[in-house]
Parts: sequence; C-alpha cells; structure tokens
Amino acid sequence: MTLVLASQSLSRRTMLDDAGVTYHAMPTQIDERALEAGLVGAAPDHIALALSRAKALAVSANHPATLVLGSDSLVEVEGRRFDKPASRAQAAEHLMFFSGRTIQLHSAAALVRDGRVVWDHAALARLAVRPLSATFIADYLDHEWPAVAGCVGVFRIEARGVQLFESIDGDHFTILGMPLLPVLGALRDFGALAS
Repeated sequence: MTLVLASQSLSRRTMLDDAGVTYHAMPTQIDERALEAGLVGAAPDHIALALSRAKALAVSANHPATLVLGSDSLVEVEGRRFDKPASRAQAAEHLMFFSGRTIQLHSAAALVRDGRVVWDHAALARLAVRPLSATFIADYLDHEWPAVAGCVGVFRIEARGVQLFESIDGDHFTILGMPLLPVLGALRDFGALAS
C-alpha cells in the first residue's frame, strides 16, 4: 500500500526513514494561519489535530485511494502560542520568553484516505526550560540558526537544543514533531506496515 507524507519536514521524514517506513513526501499548500484564525479559543491539541487533518486532506484530494499522513506540532507557553520564528531576532525573543518556563509541545498526526479522516492522534510533551542568559541565547543561535528557523520551539532536541532544558516529560518522537509510535500502530492497522 502506498503511503504519502503530507510534509517536507526533515524531522518527520527522518523518523519514518529510520523506522523503515516506505512513503512519498509531498508538500501541502494550505494556509495554516487562516485555518488557525477559524479556531480561536480551541485547545492546542485540537488545533494541532485540525492542522494535521487539513494537510492530509489537501494532499488526499489529488491522490484518491492513497493513505495520506499529515502531522503538525505547536508550542504553548503559559497560555501563549508560538509559531516558527520569522527571524533570528524573533527566535531570540521566543527563547527569552521560554527561559525558566515550561513548553507544552503538542504533536498530532492524521491519516486520510479518499478525502476522509480515518485516524488521528494528539500527544503532549512538557519541556522545562532552564533559565537562559542573553549570552547563552546569542551563542546558541550562532550555532543553530537558521537550522531552528523551521522549529516551533526554536530547538532541535537531537542537537544543541537539548541544552535548553532542565527536564522533559514526554515521548521522544512527540518532541521531534510526530507521535510516531501511535502512527506506526495505525499504519499496521491499515495494512501499510506488516504486523
């Protein structure tokens, strides 16, 4: 069975590659900010699920009878949502706000076939950020920018981003951007992976 990943995310592709999942990656052309605007007041996990579904549905429209995987992550800190930083200066602002606080990282995934959502799942990880000095933030971004420009939490946990945290409560794959273990289970259920 053919699987399409509705994303060009390097992290999500690496997770699937490392897990031995065969798929084709296709970018989506949805206006995420417009979709989010229609979800004002919704819980973060519901927004992540809605974005995951929308991505998969957009690709599914052109690939009938194909199983399409959409995924999305969002970051919330003390009730404030954060998107990917638009600039290095904004990345520094985000990191300064995160300093000494806990990031709530919501990662979601959805499977769509024939324009219909057949499965979805959301997961939460809590990442306690240690107090960060301006000097550390500048040095961190000297090494990690622009690689972290595409990361909602301004970090790559598999790289220097691990230095941001005092403790982490949550699944490693959720932190990387997709609840991989539930996704693999669903792919087995739908016959896209051997059981």
